[in-house]
Amino acid sequence: MGRPWIKVYDAANNLEAYSLKGMLESEHIEVQLSGECLSSATGELPTDVLQVGIWVREEQVLLARQQLAQYEHTAASSWNCPQCAEHNEGQFEICWQCGCDRP
Repeated sequence: MGRPWIKVYDAANNLEAYSLKGMLESEHIEVQLSGECLSSATGELPTDVLQVGIWVREEQVLLARQQLAQYEHTAASSWNCPQCAEHNEGQFEICWQCGCDRP
């Protein structure tokens, strides 16, 4: 029997959950999601119930948490576009003004 699964993150929605799943899997971390089917109940359930749980094997928890911490840090840091100097929030990977890639 394999090691147990540990919940390491609550993604705000399916889009974030699947993006993070792909990021973790690219680091060879096995991932399972829970609650991704609840998005159809939007408006009927509290928003904290609609979060998608990200689960990894016990032996990969530390690596997964490191990757997720780096993700949160990157998402939180805003940046200025090198092409048009527009200020962009951290969640944007391209400038919303001109479409230039984040440096």
